[in-house]
Amino acid sequence: MIEVLQSVIALIFTLSILVTIHEYGHYWVARRCNVHVLRFSVGFGKPLFVKRGPAPRSVQQSQDLAPDASSYQSLEGTEFVLAAIPLGGFVKMLDEREGFVPDHQKHLAFNNKSVFQRISIVAAGPLANFILAIIAYWMLFVVGVTGIIPKLGEIDPESKAGYAGLQVGDEISAVDGNLVKTWSDVNLRLFERLSESGTIVITVTEAPDFTKDHVIPIKSWLKGVDEPQPATALGLRLSYPSIPALIGDVVSGGRAENAGLLSGDMVMAVNDLKINSWIDWVRLIQESPEQTMALSVSRDGQLFELFVTPEKIDREGRSVGFIGVSRASVPFPDEMQTNVSYPVHLALVAAVERTWDITSFTFVSIQKMIMGAISPKNISGPITIAQLANATAKSGLESFIGFIALLSISLGVLNLLPIPILDGGHLLYYLVEVVMGRPIPERVQVWGLQLGMFLIMGIMILAFYNDLTRL
Repeated sequence: MIEVLQSVIALIFTLSILVTIHEYGHYWVARRCNVHVLRFSVGFGKPLFVKRGPAPRSVQQSQDLAPDASSYQSLEGTEFVLAAIPLGGFVKMLDEREGFVPDHQKHLAFNNKSVFQRISIVAAGPLANFILAIIAYWMLFVVGVTGIIPKLGEIDPESKAGYAGLQVGDEISAVDGNLVKTWSDVNLRLFERLSESGTIVITVTEAPDFTKDHVIPIKSWLKGVDEPQPATALGLRLSYPSIPALIGDVVSGGRAENAGLLSGDMVMAVNDLKINSWIDWVRLIQESPEQTMALSVSRDGQLFELFVTPEKIDREGRSVGFIGVSRASVPFPDEMQTNVSYPVHLALVAAVERTWDITSFTFVSIQKMIMGAISPKNISGPITIAQLANATAKSGLESFIGFIALLSISLGVLNLLPIPILDGGHLLYYLVEVVMGRPIPERVQVWGLQLGMFLIMGIMILAFYNDLTRL
């Protein structure tokens, strides 16, 4: 129960930051374009906190010019609201399409601004999210980001990596010509190649001044696979230290849970064979699909004997065993970690590059998902976001700031999709208006709004469903 409460608090805090920044982007540019903002709301539903700001000078002047102020709507300052449902927000602007606006106030209405001003106001929200990500990454790169050195451990000779000639001890320095400094960088570059055909070029450093390219052929690589693990699929493994076979999370309803395994259990032996490390334990599981195994497990200082039968799953055309457990978190030794940092000015360049890379990757992933190349089961909803927010917050400030940056980019990209109810849909309307020289008819915009509502509801239902199936 405490874990659930922590996740909910982490979700609310995280989304509040992202929504506030997004809506402030709209608000700030609207004010610069002399549009009166009626309400700035973080959240939906019943207001929990309301504060009204002073009326801008332009609004006061417009009211002073009214021929009979008592007969017209009086515009007060912007109403700042914190609402009960923290899953979004909005900026409500003066607009003739939403209510009567007297003549002396028409110049303050959003709908009466030029199409380029409207484009600027609408685009400012997603842009603010990208700026937040850049600032977050800039801060991280100035202080230094801790990552795992991409040094390879044991290579399965029958894997794609093994056939390509990669060996134990090789340190990956580039993927497809893109420099990588950490294991996370390697995974990002591999995820970019999902569903594609051709070759992946892994560059390793074999000596201080000598690198070697290893070419791995791929064809429709991991197309449609649920929750793909590209590094594992290629046979790339980190050079782990001798990590004990200490169980962390146990998948609900999986073979491990059915066998009675619990988080915190230490696997001491399998079929009377001593287990020295987590790698030994994983290897035996993978080599024994649908074969019952006798486990010697240490729990709270006592030994238990349990029996588990690994589920048979297909991985890159091979049948491997799977029981549904993850290893307990064990800190990597210092010699396996690297600190990526830059001088202040270069850190900004690196932050822009990182934001651009992740933004491009997100757009391409959405395109592949629409085309059916990536499984829609990879869409996550608020439950997964809450769990990740809680986990990163516990991991430390560095992890949480990185998560904020990643989620901010996702929010920016989502809002740029050409779906009528989103910012991207409005931008599409305005771009058509620029080309045609006149606004899109009102009835077409209403139809688009209904279609957009339908699409967003469908995506939300799918995201919730995916979250629930992961529990």
